[in-house]
Amino acid sequence: MSNVDSFGAKGVLDVNGTEYEIFRLNAVEGAESLPYSLKVLLENLLRTEDGANITADHVRALAQWDENAEPNTEIQFTPARVIMQDFTGVPCVVDLATMREAVKDLGGDPTRVNPLAPAEMVIDHSVQIDAFGNAGALERNMEIEYQRNGERYQFLRWGQTAFDDFKVVPPGTGIVHQVNIEYLARTVMTREIGGKLRAYPDTCVGTDSHTTMVNGLGVLGWGVGGIEAEAAMLGQPVSMLIPRVVGFKLKGSIPAGATATDVVLTITEMLRKHGVVGKFVEFYGEGVAEVPLANRATIGNMSPEFGSTAAMFPIDGITLDYLRLTGRSEESIALVEAYAKEQGLWHDPSRELRFSEFLELDLSTVVPSIAGPKRPQDRIELSRAKEQFRQDIHTYAPGDADALGLGRPSKGVDVKMADGREFTLDHGLVSIASITSCTNTSNPSVMLAAALLARNAVEKGLTSKPWVKTSVAPGSKVVTDYYEKSGLTPYLEKLGFYIVGYGCATCIGNSGPLEAEISEAIQAHDLAATAVLSGNRNFEGRINPDVKMNYLASPPLVIAYALAGTMDFDFEKDPLGQDQAGNDVFLKDIWPSPIEVQATIDSSIDEEMFAKGYDGVFEGDERWRALDTPAGDTFAWAEDSTYVRKPPYFEGMKAQPEPVKDIQGARVLLKLGDSVTTDHISPAGSFKSDTPAGQYLLANGVDRKDFNSYGSRRGNHEVMIRGTFANIRIKNQILDGVEGGFTRDFTQEGAPQAYVYDAAQNYAAAGTPLVVLAGKEYGSGSSRDWAAKGTALLGVKAVIAESYERIHRSNLIGMGVLPLQYPAGQSAATLGLTGTETFAVEGVTELNNGTTPKTLKVTATAEDGTATTFDAVLRIDTPGEADYYRNGGILQYVLRQISAS
Repeated sequence: MSNVDSFGAKGVLDVNGTEYEIFRLNAVEGAESLPYSLKVLLENLLRTEDGANITADHVRALAQWDENAEPNTEIQFTPARVIMQDFTGVPCVVDLATMREAVKDLGGDPTRVNPLAPAEMVIDHSVQIDAFGNAGALERNMEIEYQRNGERYQFLRWGQTAFDDFKVVPPGTGIVHQVNIEYLARTVMTREIGGKLRAYPDTCVGTDSHTTMVNGLGVLGWGVGGIEAEAAMLGQPVSMLIPRVVGFKLKGSIPAGATATDVVLTITEMLRKHGVVGKFVEFYGEGVAEVPLANRATIGNMSPEFGSTAAMFPIDGITLDYLRLTGRSEESIALVEAYAKEQGLWHDPSRELRFSEFLELDLSTVVPSIAGPKRPQDRIELSRAKEQFRQDIHTYAPGDADALGLGRPSKGVDVKMADGREFTLDHGLVSIASITSCTNTSNPSVMLAAALLARNAVEKGLTSKPWVKTSVAPGSKVVTDYYEKSGLTPYLEKLGFYIVGYGCATCIGNSGPLEAEISEAIQAHDLAATAVLSGNRNFEGRINPDVKMNYLASPPLVIAYALAGTMDFDFEKDPLGQDQAGNDVFLKDIWPSPIEVQATIDSSIDEEMFAKGYDGVFEGDERWRALDTPAGDTFAWAEDSTYVRKPPYFEGMKAQPEPVKDIQGARVLLKLGDSVTTDHISPAGSFKSDTPAGQYLLANGVDRKDFNSYGSRRGNHEVMIRGTFANIRIKNQILDGVEGGFTRDFTQEGAPQAYVYDAAQNYAAAGTPLVVLAGKEYGSGSSRDWAAKGTALLGVKAVIAESYERIHRSNLIGMGVLPLQYPAGQSAATLGLTGTETFAVEGVTELNNGTTPKTLKVTATAEDGTATTFDAVLRIDTPGEADYYRNGGILQYVLRQISAS
């Protein structure tokens, strides 16, 4: 539908003789004092106003935003582009391929299923650290990556040719968010529409929660589930409530000794404490000009860790400098500056904008920090790290004696390696030290600080401890270039920090196995091993199956912990070793000065590097180009594939949806506590042969060594259903003290313990619907669509939780699962629910009348017949979500729209 333009906002912007069609914000009263992020949304509504889905009233509601009100106005946001990584992107392309066939089955044209907005995928989640600590590691890991993932990669190459406006950045290039800020992001987009060149703000949604990294460039974008991303690609707007916006004032500058990572861990802790789930955060004030772009991107990246939808920095001179440094054209930079100034999107620190809530941080108060052992918001000042570790270790080594007399649970485990190395391990050993993740590898200040610290350590004669698995996995090849140019690579390598790949690696759980003897010692003696990584996620069970405690730290501190070899370490009091003269060497003796770090940045990074690094970025290396790629508008599914299979979402789908029904006689599949993450629901890492997923692959002729990870098998629903609720650390409270993917199977006599998948199959055979009971913050963490898809395919009809994280709640609706919330102040505990009850949910049928009830009546009947009744809040928050639910899911809704037109 064409633009209506009720406000006469359409105009022309001349930039050095080129004319662009724009939609002027000053045409709408109230626009001027809006926060920067809401101005971007306002322009989006002005440009897409069609009189039906997006009306003049929507535009006015946003322009006259009441910063103090609770969000209650729904708007439709149309992102300019979609960005994906391969773990979450493969199922997107699988679904698009399946939709093409379904459209054909419903009598439509399959080539109508195409991205309507530019869609770009970066393959970055598949490289695993099998080889490390030597010069051949990078090459070897890429070789194994292609062997493991060849089938998926062929499929993605098919997608690249079959779909219009879909581009793939091949493996070995970098991490999606770093590639986004360094190359893909436009800041201001241009597109030819109706014969005119139109300019508008770059906005994006991505199939990875850390899409918010691009907020540092002044680009509004956030992570959505793969399900929503597919809908956005197919032209469906993202339905949202106008959010509250938290103004975060920055002042002062970072002191010597602290890093961008310490700033972001401090901000994460502050914002988690304040509560920003579902809100936008926007940085403002004089201090913004003191924040280099790489630091802005690091802060934006961690938005999901503090829980906000977005964490925006406005456009200013620093933005332009970064665009220039990263090789963007002068023409596009001139447009960004002219457009931002014309539209009131240029940062003016002297202006106080309207915000709903206010926070402030004086950057000069930031101190060196780490976060752990299992959540990014659990910040620990480095000076207190040893003391905190000694408190936390009791949780991970309960009841252990202090065999070594250290004043904490301890044991001395002697290990002899095949190559002759001998050492003693104890609780708290650092088994992995990994410089990884776009959060920090995009930031030259922390990356070069790490390299300079390595140089200083080597010059003092220090070495990494022999049990530490060391690695560097940068987010783009530019990092390698500036390491080479600065001459610091040999020092990193001397400490074992060789480049192992360009991808997420350890941060996504692709840390690869520990050395066999170390792994065996940890398992045999139940040692509480630790990992230290420069990432953004450290949830339980995520980094490595042998590792219990995970810590986030800046790249230089990752190296410092590799030198220390244990978390039971006080960097102020404990020496890292001795120099050649026998003097103790402390962290302060090798910590580089900020002046030297800046001088190294200035002398070793230039525009040429970025231009060279991204030259021919979509073409790939000879491995990629040599892949045998299928052709055709629809995909030829291989019957025997264990990577890419046609999912069952559209089987038997009719042109019109069936009416929705109330839920009767449902059983509880799992009863879960607080902070259950999408990682708990749908793990991405490795799995063993005795699990349902392992059994399935063995039965299909796959050797144990070729299992790969759940994440890499996301294009195969059979593996993913079996992996749902299968995290080794998930605690199902229906069972006593059991960890892992188990439940009680009430279809069997005595309700014995069974794998979640096996029990769900029995329930399906008996025609029994399922519910999941959960606590607070259900579904926090990555935007993992399989957490919702797997839940739906197991037969779960409703989840009842105390609260939800944004993305997972909308994904559940997108898969036709009801998200219900206990009444305020109530929970399974206060209602006395044990999970052994039978559940009924009434009032669902009201949705058939086009209305969305506020609450639904839930009745839980215990085994002795006593009933507990409560009114659960129905968390279908927008009319669009109600449409999706009535259609059985978002993809069914879109498919019916395409077929009907």
